[in-house]
Amino acid sequence: MSQSVVKSAEADQPPRRAEQAAGGGLQGHPWLTLLTVAVGVMMVALDGTIVAIANPVIQADLKAAPSEIQWVTSGYLLALAVFLITAGKIGDRFGHKNTFLVGAVGFAATSAAIGFAGNIQTVIAFRVLQGLFGALLQPAALGLLRGAFPAEKLNMAIGIWGGVIGASTAAGPIVGGLLVEHVSWESVFFINIPVGLIALLLGVWILRDVRAENAARSFDLPGIALLSAAMFALVFGIIKAPEWGWGDISTLLFLGGAVILMTAFAFWQRAAREPLIPLSLFRSVPLSAGTLLMVLMAFSFFGAIFFVTFYLQNVHGLSPVSAGVHLLPMTGMMIVGSPVAGLAIGRLGPRIPIVAGMLITTVAMFGMSTLDAGSGGGVMSLWFVLMGLGISPVMVGATEVIVGNAPLELSGVAGGLQQAAMQVGGSLGTAVLGALMAAKVTDVLPGNWAGAGLPPVEGSQVEGLNQAAQLGIAPPAPAGTPQQAVDAMAGAVHDSFVSGMSLAFAVAAVVAFGAALLGLLTRRGSTDAGPAVHI
Repeated sequence: MSQSVVKSAEADQPPRRAEQAAGGGLQGHPWLTLLTVAVGVMMVALDGTIVAIANPVIQADLKAAPSEIQWVTSGYLLALAVFLITAGKIGDRFGHKNTFLVGAVGFAATSAAIGFAGNIQTVIAFRVLQGLFGALLQPAALGLLRGAFPAEKLNMAIGIWGGVIGASTAAGPIVGGLLVEHVSWESVFFINIPVGLIALLLGVWILRDVRAENAARSFDLPGIALLSAAMFALVFGIIKAPEWGWGDISTLLFLGGAVILMTAFAFWQRAAREPLIPLSLFRSVPLSAGTLLMVLMAFSFFGAIFFVTFYLQNVHGLSPVSAGVHLLPMTGMMIVGSPVAGLAIGRLGPRIPIVAGMLITTVAMFGMSTLDAGSGGGVMSLWFVLMGLGISPVMVGATEVIVGNAPLELSGVAGGLQQAAMQVGGSLGTAVLGALMAAKVTDVLPGNWAGAGLPPVEGSQVEGLNQAAQLGIAPPAPAGTPQQAVDAMAGAVHDSFVSGMSLAFAVAAVVAFGAALLGLLTRRGSTDAGPAVHI
């Protein structure tokens, strides 16, 4: 392990705490710093789920095509994934406080612009900008926590930070459903304005930059260009693969181009005077393992959980708000479990909680694969509780491993790396598991349809039926169709959807078990960047 990257974390803590105390007042207070960054991150996490509820209403109100409404979400996620690591470097170079404040103001301003937009093209454009400002916020938040807390308390801070993300994610569908139903879809975006202002005011008052003396003084523009192009090609290729097909030449060109660009980026990092991501960073086995663990965790969790909302709403017929309520056992466990995981990691180190968490997640995934169209709320809640219980220590532990094993002068880059790994893993999981599910549904639907005694579907109607079944939506029955036939159609579609969902969860369980094995390579952060300066 490189001594230039991995040193004792304890060395820089006493001078930081002494200087902070000498400064007086509340500025730089660790727990108030946590409160401040939590407000900003809450805005981004809430937005991640609240907008999904508004998309159908946005589509109807702005008369958007299905491909256009897809980019309300995809444009945001693409911008976020492409810019995260560069945003982290901006924080390392110019200060995480300033980066956080710019991100908070920009996120709130673009939210307001989306609310006032009169057409879908403007909404998409500002959603892309919103993703860029969101990318500034998240690595800066982790960089500020890394600088404010001593190594032995960082895991607890990240645990509470994870709990805030869990609470915001849980609140998104419920708040979004209430706002869309009782106010308007624009209010889903306007809610970010007061939250952004609170984050700005607290940030100016509370936050204090802590930077290493050996932080980068220049900006690796060629490295930024190569990495951004590689991330764009990778994420865009993953997003479009289900539509184009994984074997299509367009998909292969984008994914192959991502590999070539990433290879070129790696070669350039070896030659650059002050590289964007020093490759020596990955000589830390725990940091490398933590990054890959985050990819696998996001692949299995976000990829599989994507289908749960369709299962609850289209198979069980729940409203968006009711579906959000049914998910509370999982998100509630994440809210409570993240701080508890922080305490456990503080006592035991990250390895045992991470491995145990991924094993519990594996069991939950296998349990979810056994659900059928008639499963009751009690059975679902059991697996949701286990899912939240298992994911909490992994989210907290992997984040602490990545950020804690990076030197202080690269804490922003490490925060961007953690978030980018999660975005790439989630996008890849949704695309790959979605493709497997679609293939399974298409395979079993004709047999289920015939088994229900229904006449065969022919011609152009076949594709429409397959697409509806992949979302768990029963086709509309012609007027005068007997109720028995309507129920039979719904049963065939729902059974086919559940078969596909079961396959997706089974594959996710295998990936989760692989992540549990990878967790054996993790350990507590033990790095230091040398002397710190306050700004």
